[in-house]
Amino acid sequence: MYATKEAIIAKEHERQIEPTIFFIDIRAYGKGFDAYYERARKEHGVRYARCMISRVVEDPQTKNLLLTYVDDSGEIREEVFDMVVLSVGMEPSRAAGNMAKKLNIDLNPYGFAKTDTFTPLSTSRQGVYVCGAFQGPKDIPETVAQASGAAGAASEMLAESRGTMVARKQYPLQRDVTQESPRIGVFVCRCGSNIGGVLDVPGLKEYAASLPDVVLAEENLYTCSQDTQVKIKKAIEEHGLNRVVVASCSPRTHEPLFQETIQEAGLNRYLFQMANIRDQCSWVHMNQKEDATVKARELLCMAVADARLVRSLEKLNKGVVKRGLVIGGGLSGMTAAAGLAKQGFDVFLVEKQGELGGNLRHLYTTLDGKDVRQYLQELRVGVLNNPRIKVFLNAEITNFSGYVGNFKTTLTVGPEAFPHELEHGVIIVATGGDELKPKEYLYGEDGRVVTQLELEKGLATEAINASALREVVMVQCVGSRNQERPYCSRVCCAEAVKNALSIKARNPATRVTILYRDMRMYGLLEEYYTRARHAGIHFLRYDEGRKPEVSSANGALQVTVYNPVLREPVSFYPDLVVLSSATLPAETAHLAATLKVPRTTDGFFLEAHMKLRPVDFASEGMYLCGMAHAPKLIDESLSQASAAVSRACTVLSRDTIQVGGVVSVVDQEKCAACLSCVRVCPYDVPVINAEGAAEIEMAKCQGCGLCASECPAKAITLQHFTDAQIIARCEAISGAHHSS
Repeated sequence: MYATKEAIIAKEHERQIEPTIFFIDIRAYGKGFDAYYERARKEHGVRYARCMISRVVEDPQTKNLLLTYVDDSGEIREEVFDMVVLSVGMEPSRAAGNMAKKLNIDLNPYGFAKTDTFTPLSTSRQGVYVCGAFQGPKDIPETVAQASGAAGAASEMLAESRGTMVARKQYPLQRDVTQESPRIGVFVCRCGSNIGGVLDVPGLKEYAASLPDVVLAEENLYTCSQDTQVKIKKAIEEHGLNRVVVASCSPRTHEPLFQETIQEAGLNRYLFQMANIRDQCSWVHMNQKEDATVKARELLCMAVADARLVRSLEKLNKGVVKRGLVIGGGLSGMTAAAGLAKQGFDVFLVEKQGELGGNLRHLYTTLDGKDVRQYLQELRVGVLNNPRIKVFLNAEITNFSGYVGNFKTTLTVGPEAFPHELEHGVIIVATGGDELKPKEYLYGEDGRVVTQLELEKGLATEAINASALREVVMVQCVGSRNQERPYCSRVCCAEAVKNALSIKARNPATRVTILYRDMRMYGLLEEYYTRARHAGIHFLRYDEGRKPEVSSANGALQVTVYNPVLREPVSFYPDLVVLSSATLPAETAHLAATLKVPRTTDGFFLEAHMKLRPVDFASEGMYLCGMAHAPKLIDESLSQASAAVSRACTVLSRDTIQVGGVVSVVDQEKCAACLSCVRVCPYDVPVINAEGAAEIEMAKCQGCGLCASECPAKAITLQHFTDAQIIARCEAISGAHHSS
């Protein structure tokens, strides 16, 4: 994935570059990774060559590099390149190993911190937790989620002492600028080459200096850096600035940072404006540099004009309901509920089925041989017997309203559909996923064709006699990585290797062949892939355009697949065909609409930001984890559930939250109920009231103005409200939703 990203970036900077990626398997196993890989191939022209490089030598005359390899047809090829970039492995640092010795924690054979599948954040020493790449190789989203999870695990031990040693941050006395004429400082960011490589940043700085009331205009390499934050604070003091404009990247990720900076310099945080010249200019118009710079000037002009009119605002404190709601009673949901309870908070756990357990009920062992059934039983008993956790089975959510710290949820329970009204401060969505029941390869027509979960159950209950199996063929990527489901189901390769090893352990004479497109045994899972090959399990690759064919004739199963090495079809006559079928998201369309949270085109819930907020929804106080987010293994689900708990505790641990500021307001007489505001709002704030007109849930509104700009009836405006007005309107809207 790193190679793919760098290839795309190289093409974006210089379209003449022709990147080639030589690979063995494409390990695009993360959320959205397969789509990124396909875009690299089809849209950016990145060439992929599946092979093993034999050698790299320098041409003594041209100084170019000659690569020798064997192509798909078996021919030896030699190509010339200007540069060779190595995708090297990841290993723990020597310093990390020394630290582990000082902390007296165990390491695995590869030098990473030793952890257990069921406790992926705990080291061998109680009270010492691990996260990120020292736990094992991983990408940024998993690293960030694990960091939140480790913080949550550590804070469980400190829950009783929460807040007793907190030093509240003190801000300088806020300057009263109401009688001052606007004195605006503009800081234009190069963002390395992200902006500076496309836009004329010096020209933007000079343009900013020419705008009315701008008394200072500067350009910076990275405006979000600590050094530049200090520089901005000094500029506010030296030049008497009473407004600040930053032209850089997305306000969604960086506006709070700059608001905090000017507050530390004695200005009200709302005397700040931001122009997004990266996402809206340099990134989307990188091939139209002059036009992109013109657009950036217009955005900068608008930001400065707005800054001249903004005024100081204050926020008001609102009490927090110190309870959580967890939707989904599977592994992630039960773990999240138990985590909140350990943090000292009461929890409602809502499960639509008649028992807890989710997908964990269909698993028996982990890849490393741990007993899943025993773990499930202990987890279930712990949740049901915890006085802080109230469990609702056979429950369905019918209504939801409110805002962070003050949510209200209505659900019906049991066949009588008895209504319950729940008040809570946060919500964690852990609705899980399901195994696809295929409609191909004779599944459902021949009892000898089963899915991986059915095979695991059959082996565990001895419904399938492994000692009688002569030959087994497994087919990977059934129903996934195709046009209908373009994502990788992530768990399938590990599940196939686990079951294949289980068969070989019971009957070493059984011939097991796994037909795959790419073996995605990533990170430390590679060890089990190696074990499988040493155990005599055969792996045969097939191409997407030449899928295996399964047929039945004269009472025998036949699997035919094209062998790319032999360059001819080969046939197998197995006793059992096992399908590694896709992981489906749970049916959550109604729930997503009720909660007003977004989903991806694949049906999984959409996080606020893949890397910066991987377990948050865009709406504050709402979180997600487990297979509701995307397919993942047990330890990954556990880590993410702990992360969601950690994030939820940032709200529940407060006695009050702050609301207020700039919000959108609907003129009810002008509203045409066209739903434009509902569709475009990134925070899912607008709702349709009983009169059929749009309403704004003010406590959730971020004041971005997108709904106002898209409203064809011009019924929405941005307004500065006093705190008392906002609180009154929030409570009125919440009460209206509840009564309806």
